[in-house]
Amino acid sequence: MANPPGSFIWYELMTTDPDGAKAFYEAVVGWRIVGGPDPAGGIEYRHILRSDGGSNGGVLKLNEDMTSNGARPCWLGYLYVADVDAATAAIVADGGRVLMPKATLEVGAIAMVADPGGVPFYVMTPIPPADQPDAASDVFDPAAPQHVSWNELHAPDIEVARAFYARHFHFEYNDKMPMGEMGDYWFIDHGGQTIGAMMQKPPSAPAGGWNFYIRVPSIAAAVDTVKAAGGQVVHGPMEVPGGDWIINGVDPQGAPFSLVGAK
Repeated sequence: MANPPGSFIWYELMTTDPDGAKAFYEAVVGWRIVGGPDPAGGIEYRHILRSDGGSNGGVLKLNEDMTSNGARPCWLGYLYVADVDAATAAIVADGGRVLMPKATLEVGAIAMVADPGGVPFYVMTPIPPADQPDAASDVFDPAAPQHVSWNELHAPDIEVARAFYARHFHFEYNDKMPMGEMGDYWFIDHGGQTIGAMMQKPPSAPAGGWNFYIRVPSIAAAVDTVKAAGGQVVHGPMEVPGGDWIINGVDPQGAPFSLVGAK
């Protein structure tokens, strides 16, 4: 795969209502979410398609077994590793946990893990298409609409998190922005670009987690659409360095999400 190890290569919405999520994100972001229930009653998985024809992730329906074991609507990222078995063993040895053991799919091997702070994410060793052995994931793009443009970690212990992701995913922290009582906002450099940042989890937040900013053309228009489509805006609009504006919200099924774009 052409992406460097440690890259975000897929994003997944876990939700209790895929139809409701489809209506919401198609209206707010402009995606097309395709697929439906498995006639055989298996795992229900849909694909997120962008207007340019590319994919930007998937939608997994949370069934009763998943929710009874604590799963809740949320967005999770997939980080590329060369070997899922080796990666999970190293993560466990470093204080993390395996939440879902390795599964081998047509598209590659995956496992869901948690970092030492309990923050969940996937690791994946993808199998590229036979005719495109050097294929690269483009689900992350700092500037393109309908892509994730920023990956932000709210860490229960920022120093532990910084060291953990540097060791296992080659994250670098070459700059930071002081935020007063909230501490420093550490920018994440990876593969020659800034892909996001991490910060200490605010005391008011019940748990740490990754927060993904999806780019839209207009934040003002998106705010109106979020509200009309049954979502909530819990923070923003707020201008951020560089001239973009952001909002943080909750979709109708309860999954936190964030948007970034021009005012």
